[in-house]
Amino acid sequence: MKYEEKLLSLERIIKDYGQMALALSGGVDSTFLLLFSKKVLGDQLIAVTASAPNFAPDEIAYARELCQKEGIRHLIVDLGAEILSQFSHNPTDRCYICKKAIFSQVKQQVAAQFPHAVIVDGTNLDDMKDYRPGHKALAELSIASPLKEAGLTKAEIRRALKELGGDIWDKPAFACLASRIPYGETLTPEKLAAVYKAESVLRDLGFRQVRVRCHGNLARIEVAPEDRKKFFDLQFMDRVSALVKEAGFFYVTLDLIGYRMGSLNEEIQE
Repeated sequence: MKYEEKLLSLERIIKDYGQMALALSGGVDSTFLLLFSKKVLGDQLIAVTASAPNFAPDEIAYARELCQKEGIRHLIVDLGAEILSQFSHNPTDRCYICKKAIFSQVKQQVAAQFPHAVIVDGTNLDDMKDYRPGHKALAELSIASPLKEAGLTKAEIRRALKELGGDIWDKPAFACLASRIPYGETLTPEKLAAVYKAESVLRDLGFRQVRVRCHGNLARIEVAPEDRKKFFDLQFMDRVSALVKEAGFFYVTLDLIGYRMGSLNEEIQE
């Protein structure tokens, strides 16, 4: 199916919902779906953002500001730190447990205020290529994924968001903070906060695509392969080390291969 046909299909899917509650994370996919759906549904669109320790604060802030700017009703579901207790043991199906817990609460709150709204998320076609057990939870809770249903890929969504005037069309992918911690290693608010702070300082240093993988008290930095050469400067390495340690780590290392999506899933896939 051609790009234009996929957008027409997406429009038909959304129009059929009548009223839609979109899980807005602040990333490229859900931002595009928000702006596109507003044109289709108008005031029958509601945005829903979950707040939890494993979600980056700046992503939540962006979602809030975007809805205010666009005049879209925005429901923020504060799950609190206690949500971590349901998956803090960090099993390989953590994403399933997390999605089930979060979307169960989202579904309850949406149903109480907007009983006729269809709840959707921003899963796209490319997301099906990675190990993502959370998709099972979405299916069990009847959460719709119109981008995937319309067959839209990440590249096509970026193109469409750019055409809509979205200022984050080229924003790098940003997953849940828990994805930085190896399976089996306990999740804590302190570890998640350290990861967030470390990645924030690296972005401030000019890295756009970055992950800080937390291995106990060691931070393994992944940057885009073309950015690895920046670490050839000894003074720069010393500066990065100091800043990442200030964020809460004791040791700092650079992944020599660089960033790749789902690197902590490699052991499972092996």
